Amino acid sequence: MAEFSKVAVIGGGVIGGGWVARFLLNGLDVTLYDPDDTALSKVNRIIANAERAYDDLLDVDRPKIGVLNLTSDIREAVENSDFIQENVPENFELKKKILAEIDQHAPENTLICSSTSGLLPTELQADLKHPERFLVGHPFNPVYLLPLVEICGGDLTSEDKKNAAADFYRDIGMKPLILKKEIDAFIADRLLEAYWREALWLVKDGIATVEEIDDAIRYGAGLRWAMMGTFQVYRIAGGDAGMRHFLSQFGPSLKWPWTKLMDVPELDDGLIGRITEQSDEQAGDLSIQELEKIRDNGLVRILKSLQRIDWGAGETLSDYEAKLKSNAPKSQLDYSRPLLLHRTKIKSDWIDYNGHMTEHRYLQVFGETTDKLLDIIGMTDSYVKSGFSIYTLETHIRHLQEGKRGEEIYVTTHLLGLDSKRFRVLHVITREQDSSVLATAEQMLMSVNITENKACEFGEVLSENLTEIWDYHQKLPIPDFAGAGIKSLQTS
Repeated sequence: MAEFSKVAVIGGGVIGGGWVARFLLNGLDVTLYDPDDTALSKVNRIIANAERAYDDLLDVDRPKIGVLNLTSDIREAVENSDFIQENVPENFELKKKILAEIDQHAPENTLICSSTSGLLPTELQADLKHPERFLVGHPFNPVYLLPLVEICGGDLTSEDKKNAAADFYRDIGMKPLILKKEIDAFIADRLLEAYWREALWLVKDGIATVEEIDDAIRYGAGLRWAMMGTFQVYRIAGGDAGMRHFLSQFGPSLKWPWTKLMDVPELDDGLIGRITEQSDEQAGDLSIQELEKIRDNGLVRILKSLQRIDWGAGETLSDYEAKLKSNAPKSQLDYSRPLLLHRTKIKSDWIDYNGHMTEHRYLQVFGETTDKLLDIIGMTDSYVKSGFSIYTLETHIRHLQEGKRGEEIYVTTHLLGLDSKRFRVLHVITREQDSSVLATAEQMLMSVNITENKACEFGEVLSENLTEIWDYHQKLPIPDFAGAGIKSLQTS
């Protein structure tokens, strides 16, 4: 990033503000040109959103945030810049005027990239003194999160400049897509526009509401698009025979009145051959079965991510799990032995770089087991809403054996101690296959009055249920390791 350290951003609207945030969070100093008196407050709000998002997104240390300066003078913004991103409104004459002023004052070798979503770079660069360094760098909102940036040069744009822009965008975490040919609206917006026009017809003809159209994407194709786009999804739909088979099977539907957009290319042998060849290159050495596995693994992670924010298909998944839980037969727990509370399988995303179950997943499994214990003793949503809960005070985990992907495990729980405000439990994770113990965890939990933020006695129902378990478990032998801390290291 040493080649680019000072960036000028021209225009601080939604797109410009997004660029400012991405540049700053990559350690670049930014001078923002915007004559609007409210520009700084608007951009600061976008920066705050970006910082919050990056805190959740990145698991590595970020560069020190760059310095932001605001100016109402274009010359001041660009005269010492290493890179310029222009974001003024989509008005051809206005852009031409602003770009001419930028071109006049910017250092001769400084790249000038426009965020235009449709104006052609050949027309925008026509009157510039240094047209070879001008190109389109079209992003997508929110700019600080979505990685795609479409790079489109005009007739006078240097190939070296397009490659230099692509390298810069990669350095700040983006996926540059260099267009082979200049075309109105580039690639992504042309695809979106085709979808948008069909959506408008569906609303106009009374076939679907705007919500139903959005649901058709976000609960279906949109989830797959996030993984593989269109062509690779259709390659998989062709089965082992791949893309050529898909085209031969579904190609005729292009002539059916499934859309208002009926001007489609003829699927002749030449086009079928080109698509098939490019699809083969895209897939590389991956078989259909391997692509299916990648697709399914990705969709699981997308669905679980959406579940964490209780949105869209994630909300549907939560509802489905709740239904399965409510319909599951209620097992009768045997209080005369440690309670069998939890069964699961070690999942692929639980595996670390050593090929074993990573340590925080052990804590997750123990936490899920504790949640099931709390459910059994009566800590319901209504109990929490009434102002009471149970907090974990202490957890001590012993890692004894390695867990591997796909292994079935179960967890038992032994109540080790109980008084009017606290209880202590021992969880044990056991591998189903050979009954070997993978890990143990001891936890101390306390009853809390949430409103007053202090310890209190258990509610009547919780107290009765815990006492019933304790009547049996206090008679069970306590393992030798229970209550032991980490042994001190002996030095020689």
